[in-house]
Amino acid sequence: MVLYCKKCVMPDTRPGLVIDPETGICSACMHAEQKNSTDWKCRLEQLKMLCDEYRRDDDSYDCIIPVSGGKDSHYQVHVMKEKMHMNPLLVSVTAPFNTTEAGEHNIRNISEEFGCDIILLSLNRKAVRIMMRKAFEELGSPTWCYDRAIYTFPLQVAVEKNIPLVVWGENTSYEYGGPLQKETPSALNQINNDAVKDVGGLEHWLGDNLTIKDMQPYIHPSKDDIARVGLNPIYLSYFCRWSGYKNYRFARLRGFKSLDDTGEWDREGFVESYDQIDSVGYLVHPAIKYQKFGHARATDVCSNWIREGKITRQKAIKLIKENDHKMDPRAVSDFCEFIGYSEKEFWKILDNFYNRDLFDKIDGEWVLKHKVWEK
Repeated sequence: MVLYCKKCVMPDTRPGLVIDPETGICSACMHAEQKNSTDWKCRLEQLKMLCDEYRRDDDSYDCIIPVSGGKDSHYQVHVMKEKMHMNPLLVSVTAPFNTTEAGEHNIRNISEEFGCDIILLSLNRKAVRIMMRKAFEELGSPTWCYDRAIYTFPLQVAVEKNIPLVVWGENTSYEYGGPLQKETPSALNQINNDAVKDVGGLEHWLGDNLTIKDMQPYIHPSKDDIARVGLNPIYLSYFCRWSGYKNYRFARLRGFKSLDDTGEWDREGFVESYDQIDSVGYLVHPAIKYQKFGHARATDVCSNWIREGKITRQKAIKLIKENDHKMDPRAVSDFCEFIGYSEKEFWKILDNFYNRDLFDKIDGEWVLKHKVWEK
């Protein structure tokens, strides 16, 4: 039996999410409620004092901000450069799939609007293709290597350039439910969240014409390197109350464009046009949560909107029923084009990852057993 949070629409199949048996409320909703009693002015002062510790007077970079160019990236850079008066170096890892017009605009805009240098890493496409095929076929998590590089490469740059302060956005486990439930300013343990779960070490990927040389972007700094540099990655969401929707509203004022703004893509399975919009094929990854956990992107976004008072639970359930099961055909096509699958091969592989505890196959079609609109 699947339990759904009585306040939002998140099921307990989300890895790491906890639903209280007495209240029926999930951990993410409880954390959102706790924020109402947080002294955010005090937290902001803590951030200012932290920045003062790392601020450099020789005009060199004094922090690193991992960015994608998205709405949250715009907000992170605004806080650190314009409010904290730091001199950030931005670091980004580009996905190997085709990019959108909005995505190309936004990564340029964040540099031009805030006047920041960006290091862009384009991953070895041959190695990524091999790893993505293996991750999809074995784990049902095709973008594992790319997601890991997002977490590891900025830290590698921090160690190489001796810039200890690394400023991430939100603590996804605390904000949305996940294995790292503790509210903490430190993001040093972020590598252990569910997005880049351990699969037996990097040795798991060797072979298939891959060597340890190909693994360099995915290697987390060693304990010795962390100690030598005094590496201190932090979550900005600990110091500033986090809201993806408010970040979007802010980013638009500073030149950020959504897919609605460019008019280039009405995505199937999505209830908004401003999140995860830079890469086409990457969207297969969040969509596959449906087969594995019985919910996907619509549930994630609608749950956040409920917590922020943007929509009612009744409205969220309607949106989920209409959208959560859909996988955008353009995303599938772009994913298959890069990986080298036919779409028939893609759907055959994906069929292996339907969770039999959550789905029945009826007349050749997978049907969700426990639907939030029937609870």
